[in-house]
This record gives sequence, structure tokens and C-alpha cells, in this order.
Amino acid sequence: MKPKIILPLLMAGAVIGGTLWHLNRSSRFLYAGTVEATEVDIPSRVTSVLATVRVKEGDPVKKGQLLAELAGEDIKLAAEIAEKELQRAIPLRNSGSMNQESFDRIKYKRDDAVLRRSWCSVISPMDGTVLDTYFEAGEMVNPGATLMTLADLNDVWAVVYVPQSLISALSLGMTVEGYLPELDMRKLTGRVTHINSEAEFTPKNVQTRQERTRLVFGVKISFDNKDGLLKPGMTIEMDLPD
Repeated sequence: MKPKIILPLLMAGAVIGGTLWHLNRSSRFLYAGTVEATEVDIPSRVTSVLATVRVKEGDPVKKGQLLAELAGEDIKLAAEIAEKELQRAIPLRNSGSMNQESFDRIKYKRDDAVLRRSWCSVISPMDGTVLDTYFEAGEMVNPGATLMTLADLNDVWAVVYVPQSLISALSLGMTVEGYLPELDMRKLTGRVTHINSEAEFTPKNVQTRQERTRLVFGVKISFDNKDGLLKPGMTIEMDLPD
């Protein structure tokens, strides 16, 4: 066969093969899940006016970084007074004019006041990203109020629900393909990291190829997200083996 004829045939074969592959993938059932990440709520530990907020939504933060400061004027004043009382008590204890029990009570009061003063500086407990902030500088906050939410976006996952008949085709550590509908079905690679040992009824917001009332197993699929592409709440569709 002449070279001029072979080349067009090869090109046509490649186009046909690609089209068939695309049609085959498009016709396959994709299991939809929602991207999740480890989220940590950062609370206020004291009642105070919020003096400053050092970060905003979307900012990356490091463990130990200062996130916000509470005014805490009364707390800081109490810490100063407790420190002065301790300094006066030290020579009295050393000279025998104060017994150890009384000194210990004064020292405990000082240590407690210093601890409460440290709570006025809100420190990040982790490397992560600020997802939400809930208060502005100048607002009053109470103990337990969530100031902001952080998330570790380096390691994210989605849970999909799989019929019992397909569980045998899955195994821990298996790599599977995921697609992002919001990004023109961009392809990602995930890894099966957990398979529920107990079945449950299909959640109402999840569709399967079987009837909705049958039992399914939750399958957790994790993704390496160092580029920050995946965000909590995004939909991802998984192509699982039959």
C-alpha cells in the first residue's frame, strides 16, 4: 500500500478509536461524591472584644501563626496583679513568714491568669487554609464562639456509595479515575483509602444504577491536592470498575 494512503488511514483509525473511547467512557455510570477535607473550628476561649483579625478567607496559614487577637483588658490586668502578688510572696515564703500552702495558692492564681492571658492570642493549631471567618474586629465574642474555620487542603477526599455487587471489585490502595464536571471533566487520580464494613440505605442525594432502596457501601477515595485545585463542596465523579 502506498505511503500516501497509509497515513490518512492511520489518522482516521486514531480518530475513530478516540471517538469510541470517549463514547464508551461517557456511557459508563459515574459515581458522584462531594469533596471534603479535615476542617478545624477555631474557638474563642474567653469573653472579650475581638481586637484584630490577622487573616482573611482563602489565606494559607502555618501552625503556630497568629490568627487573631482579643482585647481582653480585664484578663491582662488580672494577670499583672497576680504577677505582682507572686513577686511579693516569694521573699515571704523564703523567710518563713508565709507557709508553702499559701504560697502555692498565690502561684496557682498567677499561673491561671497567665494562661487566660495567652488565650487572647488566637494561634493556628495546624498548617492549612482559612475557609471561613465569622466575626469582624470590634465585635464581642463569648467562650466557645467559632472565630474561623481552617482546613487541610493538601489531603482531600470524597465518599461515594457503591452497590454490594461491585464491592468485590474494589480494594484498599486501588487507584481510580475522578472527573470534575465544573472543569470540563478534568481527569484526576484518586486512591481508595476506606471501604465501610457495614451497608446502609442509599442516601437520597446519591444516584446509583440500581433501585434507590437497595443497600450500598460507602467508599472513601482520597486525592493528593498539593496544587489546591480541589475545594470542599466541589462535586467529583468517579469511574469505578465493574
